[in-house]
Amino acid sequence: MTRQDRIAALKAAAKERILILDGSWGVMIQRKGLEEADFLGERFKGHNSQMKGNNDILCLTRPDIVEELHNAYFSAGADISETNTFSSTWIAQADYSLGDDVCRDINLEGARIGRRVADEWNAKNPDRPKFIAGSIGPLNKMLSMSSDVNDPGAREVTFDQVYEAYCTQIRALNEGGVDLYLIETITDTLNCKAAIKAIQDLEADGMDKLPIWISGTITDRSGRTLSGQTVEAFWNSVRHAKPFAVGFNCALGAELMRPHIVSLGKVADTLIAAYPNAGLPNEMGQYDESPEQTGGMLHGWAEEGLVNILGGCCGTTPEHIAAIAQAAEGLPPRKPASTTPAMRLAGLEPFEVA
Repeated sequence: MTRQDRIAALKAAAKERILILDGSWGVMIQRKGLEEADFLGERFKGHNSQMKGNNDILCLTRPDIVEELHNAYFSAGADISETNTFSSTWIAQADYSLGDDVCRDINLEGARIGRRVADEWNAKNPDRPKFIAGSIGPLNKMLSMSSDVNDPGAREVTFDQVYEAYCTQIRALNEGGVDLYLIETITDTLNCKAAIKAIQDLEADGMDKLPIWISGTITDRSGRTLSGQTVEAFWNSVRHAKPFAVGFNCALGAELMRPHIVSLGKVADTLIAAYPNAGLPNEMGQYDESPEQTGGMLHGWAEEGLVNILGGCCGTTPEHIAAIAQAAEGLPPRKPASTTPAMRLAGLEPFEVA
């Protein structure tokens, strides 16, 4: 199956059923009880900073674990699995004293591992193909907000630096064979726009065009992203990318996320995706919501026709994904909203010119 065949199959499947994304990678890696040596591997022995906790580096040092987790989520019923590249830009990896060259390798190998696993599944069951999404996560530095409370104009990075960092990641993910991009856990819409521009510019230069899935994060009960946008303003800011899907993930459990998914569904003329946490963390930072609880709430969303893609974020496991897959089985996907032509702008709030 060629890449274009896979993209066509993805779009066809999205019209037929609610698609299922995988769950948390962090919680599953934590369960492995890995030590510093697992993260260092042979390549990084003698590295000048601690590597433990850098889950993305496992694409290079413990690819067997990455492959195992793709298989675990596919076995649970996921249609789409993410590459283990959530923090694979030099801006994020600078915390581990790693640069652009290593980031390229992480993304390339992360995509290749996922592609290999998905291809093995597809060879056995071509009628229900599996897909690999290139995970493009947030940064630990924001373009929209000052890094110094005493200087509103202070920034730790420039737009050009963020753009170039994402260019490296996106080139490698594309070369490695992903089926779509997932720009996820967006706290700062301007960072997201740098990633979108990187994709569009690279495609204009001849790189294969892939579907884009954009997933923001509503950080609390205010109903806004961390950079201050409302749900509709966020959509107005990214709709020019003509995304395959848009939605929210992380920060909230299903109960608190639901009204924001409803609001987004009223204005977005594309697929709606949601992958909430397993509830809110307890005082120890753990997630107590059971697979049955998560699956039960998301079953209600599916019954009401709110979503096209469901999955899990922090605290969710293959057991959660199996429950979500069962909850959505046989229920029709949401039909995208119809919109009338208008100029739709956004700052922190939406603005429409009829």
